[in-house]
Amino acid sequence: MRLILVRHGQTDWNAGQRFQGHSDVPLNEVGRRQAAALAARLSGRGIDAAYTSDLQRARETAEIICRSGGGVFAEGASDVRSDVRLREMNFGDWEGLTYHEIRERHLQSLAAWEKDVYKHAPPNGETLEQMTFRIRAVLNDLLAKYNGKTLLLVAHGGVLQILICLTLNVSPAMYWQFRVSPASLSEIAIHPAGASLNFLNDTNHLPGDPPQGGLGGGT
Repeated sequence: MRLILVRHGQTDWNAGQRFQGHSDVPLNEVGRRQAAALAARLSGRGIDAAYTSDLQRARETAEIICRSGGGVFAEGASDVRSDVRLREMNFGDWEGLTYHEIRERHLQSLAAWEKDVYKHAPPNGETLEQMTFRIRAVLNDLLAKYNGKTLLLVAHGGVLQILICLTLNVSPAMYWQFRVSPASLSEIAIHPAGASLNFLNDTNHLPGDPPQGGLGGGT
């Protein structure tokens, strides 16, 4: 199975470096242009199925990609399916805040979270362990249903980082080592013997962005 991983386009909260999590923040105009650039880049890729987070920033990115005139789907495929399990980490009381604001208002809980993000959650949020559990369930479902197929997954930075860890048998606690920028492309090929990361965080399709690896090539 081939997984084409897309992080949603930019939002105003991305631009302001605010924690988004489960907050349903829409794309801004830059994000919509980024999604259109993704659509052009993925034209003719022969995607068998597309899945997206149900949050509008991911869902809108997926719709722009998949409803473009260029055609990303294989013959007979057309559906974009949303799955709540593909949401970003729930950051609870930190959502809408910058890191600086969190340090000012939630210093103790931030210190505990940074010491062990796998087991500690933001106030009224979820742990990385809980997030990993739901993403692993999605991955297992897709592996069982789409053997030998090419899938498009449009989701959030944290979700895609965890997916990369799970497919490569890397501890999810090391998710931060994989950079996934807004509107970037990454690709994983999953074989019976294991998975290979074909490319990571490719943004060549975005105007003004420096090259970060070619489609089908290395980083």
